[in-house]
Amino acid sequence: MMSTAPSTSTKTSWLPLIVVVLTQIQASFAVNALTVSMAGITTDLDTPATSVGTAITAGTFAMAAFILLGAKVGARFGTRGVFQIAVAVHAAAMAGVALSLSPAMLFIAQASSGAVIALIAPALTVFIATNYQGDRQAKAIGLLAAAIPLAGILALLLAGWFAETIGWRWSFALMVALGALNLLLSFRVPKVPAQKNLSIDWAGASIAATAVILLSFGFSGLNSWGLWEATEQAPFAVLGVSPAPLLVIAGLIAGQLFFVWIRTRQQKKQARIFDLRVLASSTELAITACMAIMLFVGTAANFLIPLYMQVVQGLTGIQTSFSIIPYTISIFLASTFVAYLYKSFPPRILGAAGFVVVAAALTLIAFTVGGSWGQVFIVIGLVLLGLGQGSIVALVFNTLLSSAPKELAGDVGAWRGLVHNLSGSIGIAVASAFAVALLASSVATAADEHPEISAELISEVNIDNADFLTNSQLEEVLAGTSATDAETAAAMEINEAARLRALQLSLLALAGLALLAIVPATRMPGRIAGELPTRLEPDDNDLIDETVPLNPLAEHPPTSTGTGTGASSSTSTSTSTSTSTSTDANGRPST
Repeated sequence: MMSTAPSTSTKTSWLPLIVVVLTQIQASFAVNALTVSMAGITTDLDTPATSVGTAITAGTFAMAAFILLGAKVGARFGTRGVFQIAVAVHAAAMAGVALSLSPAMLFIAQASSGAVIALIAPALTVFIATNYQGDRQAKAIGLLAAAIPLAGILALLLAGWFAETIGWRWSFALMVALGALNLLLSFRVPKVPAQKNLSIDWAGASIAATAVILLSFGFSGLNSWGLWEATEQAPFAVLGVSPAPLLVIAGLIAGQLFFVWIRTRQQKKQARIFDLRVLASSTELAITACMAIMLFVGTAANFLIPLYMQVVQGLTGIQTSFSIIPYTISIFLASTFVAYLYKSFPPRILGAAGFVVVAAALTLIAFTVGGSWGQVFIVIGLVLLGLGQGSIVALVFNTLLSSAPKELAGDVGAWRGLVHNLSGSIGIAVASAFAVALLASSVATAADEHPEISAELISEVNIDNADFLTNSQLEEVLAGTSATDAETAAAMEINEAARLRALQLSLLALAGLALLAIVPATRMPGRIAGELPTRLEPDDNDLIDETVPLNPLAEHPPTSTGTGTGASSSTSTSTSTSTSTSTDANGRPST
């Protein structure tokens, strides 16, 4: 039975919300700390800066692979118990990052942390839904969304300071301590009863995980294995073709098989790992497109900007932190306060305006990056980028949650987590490969045309394997060649110009992609206010009545205050909003 929400008077403690916010900080801190600690990690582990991006994508891809399964596992076996196990494993993974002795160890530890976050993320939404209602629930959801940029601010300050003083590893040791604290506090959070009648579609979960893993290895290997022709680092080649694009194609095929599988089981009324009614119309697809593009652009920019600061300009971790703080604070503020604009402007207007702001900010940064990040235009660009990014990310999640049936809130959260992590990981991987390809092309052209660079030196240095290197790292590479002092000076000049040009063109490409997102943004629906159900995963026998409109106000905002109620099925009870709008055969409002 789908239970109704308990009275607000019985849910007064803010302890569950404290656990939610602290756990979200624990889960989000690691990625931001890796970005800020880039210089220390590359030096300590003797690895290129782009390998840090590979470690970041390992965690986010791992979460994306298991996020659909995570929501079902928590509901089936008990949200609090599963959450506690996941928090403990995540703390252990953070210990693995802190103790990493090689890039491979860093990669494995970060991937492990991402896999268990797939269990943590759905639990946070469940804790809010079962402990808060009304205004308190709205505030709790806003604080959950704001916890992500808040974790970024803390990471910038603490991780930057640690990297400057006692070492980058202590940032992750701190997350081990926070994980222990969250585990202890979680025992005071009320238990959420396990749904014994909930069946898990293990086959669908396996297909989804396979698709994401294939995409993960494919996109992560674009830089080192080759965009098309296989490099020496590629583990294998097919007729000289890099495995990276082949794995991407295989992942896309597996993704198509996943949707075919889900559609077949949904038609047969069988248990499935994801409900396609979350994406029942073009409006939900438009929301998903906006979410994917924004996370792709935002995560890519969030990787490229620190890369430029630490590799191109040689800033330390703490200097990078203070430079990015305006950007991170603006994300925090936008994601927290954008909800106040929902009553004045429809989501399609807010979304389109947000993408224009993001594109303008990236263009401004691309044309003004130079020798000093203290320039006023850079600060303005970072603030605008954060405002646009924060508002869009919060907007699309709330809009998607409003346009889907309330009984499928768990599927909405899982889908949001999948899109969030998959798009963000692909953003870092593609931006890294794109920037490195531009860098290699610029270096090759400039070296061939430079009068000081000899053909002998060009033959000794494999420009095809060019990467973002600091001046000191480039000097070490050239020390093992026949380069003269004049050639070394010329190579440094070429490398500096190529790095800057690669960054600028990459940012402009992201700005162009943000402008393209205006098209799906204009198809976003109106937003409906409402509470989450107290149980986010319907049992197999809790069928949603498809003859009842699935939130008709999502596409047709109300013109009056009249509301009514409609029952779902004989085996479940839920409160739904209805209007006089006529519906088609699928329960969607007809025009």
